[in-house]
Amino acid sequence: MEPLSGAWRACVGTGRMELALRHDYQESLALIQREIGFRHIRGHGLFSDGMGIYRPYSFLDDEHVRHSFTYLDQVVDAYLELDVRPFLELGFMPERLAAGADTVFWWKGNITPPRSWSAWADLVRETVAHLVSRYGLAEVRQWPIEVWNEPNLPQFWLDADAGAYHRLYETTAKTIKEVDAELQVGGPAISPGSDEWLETFADFVIAHDVPIDFVSRHAYTSGPAFHVPFGTHQTLGPASRLLEQFALPRKQLAGTPLADLPVHITEFNSSYRPDNPIHDTAFHAAYLAPVVAEGGDLADSFSYWTFSDMFEEEGVPTALFHGGFGLLTHRQIKKPTFHLYAFMARMGDRILSRGADHLVTGDSTGRVTVLAWAPVDHTDLRNSPGTHRLTLSFPMSTGPAFVLRSRVGEEHGNVWAAWREMGSPRSPLPRQLDWLREASEPAREHSRLPVTGGRAELELTLGRHEVTLLEITPVADETPPWWNDAHLLGVSS
Repeated sequence: MEPLSGAWRACVGTGRMELALRHDYQESLALIQREIGFRHIRGHGLFSDGMGIYRPYSFLDDEHVRHSFTYLDQVVDAYLELDVRPFLELGFMPERLAAGADTVFWWKGNITPPRSWSAWADLVRETVAHLVSRYGLAEVRQWPIEVWNEPNLPQFWLDADAGAYHRLYETTAKTIKEVDAELQVGGPAISPGSDEWLETFADFVIAHDVPIDFVSRHAYTSGPAFHVPFGTHQTLGPASRLLEQFALPRKQLAGTPLADLPVHITEFNSSYRPDNPIHDTAFHAAYLAPVVAEGGDLADSFSYWTFSDMFEEEGVPTALFHGGFGLLTHRQIKKPTFHLYAFMARMGDRILSRGADHLVTGDSTGRVTVLAWAPVDHTDLRNSPGTHRLTLSFPMSTGPAFVLRSRVGEEHGNVWAAWREMGSPRSPLPRQLDWLREASEPAREHSRLPVTGGRAELELTLGRHEVTLLEITPVADETPPWWNDAHLLGVSS
């Protein structure tokens, strides 16, 4: 039997790194780790001024630089305490090291090259060496280090200058390898839309013998943005387009010296906007279910962008539900897509069967788990089927079996719908938050399933945009021989 890939939980995205200093952030990440358990976490802003690492100063008429790791240590300590490791993204440029003043986001990440390449190399070297000193070489060798973010877009790298990025990558990669040759470095972390960038980048690192341990890119399916106050609406392509993007690096690198490198999709989602309400819907979980179930066939990791709505690229959110990327809203309210991931975390480690609408797994205890999802219409939510039926047959060692079903969809675990029915309160009262947390939980059902000839047959009916998990375990019946349900209200005649 084929093992179930763990690529879906290898990494998750986050807002800029200093947000990890906040109480709500740490509570949210703790919940994510308890119920899902990601292995790495990646976000922007390691070298932006909010982290305070690059600190130039003057003394006795000479210019110096102090590299300060006060916040970095606190962030990484918080991650490791929650059993998640950094996937380090090196960016953006500290203002006083930057060659220009161009920035991105509300928090103004500088997108220009360094004015001093040697000072940039010193910043990288000192930061990586500090992490090795503090956490140990064996630990830091487990942290992939990615050079910059989406340099193929002028919003993230001045003029999307490929030549300047190649110089940045070469300088950075060689500097990292000076600290330790086995540290993992890669890129180019490109966004969809300029796919030839990866081929050009590969040609450069091959021709110049530049160190590279993995390649990375991002994947989204949304179209042009239609802006409304404090929000965005976009068309979506089919979810299969995400899988096509996951597969593209290996296709592009086939036959080259980079063909066997790990492929990391360091961001993926439906929309690339942090204010698109589609992220909050039941549709979104069903839309992404086949991607989460199948993506491990195509990439070594694919990182959901992001774990929490604590995210400020377009400014501080103005309402609890605002279309944020997060699996969780602020204050730890679970969206339907959170449950897709939590369901995956309860799956077995071996694939028994899978199809366009389901994944069946087993484990060494004889437990069988079924993840099933209703098909969606990505062009119009109203056109998705009202019900979806499927019949499954799978091996069970003994019978009968106990079935626990957990389900989210339009009618269950749809906290965004509950919030709208509540009147869309921007800042819910404490009792409203309690109601929303209750409304966010999946519906639970239980039953017995007969097993005949070492197989179980299961018929399922799913509602619109439903994602459902069934946990099926053999029954070891310990009912005493004197038990009789008819006697619950006394011995009957």
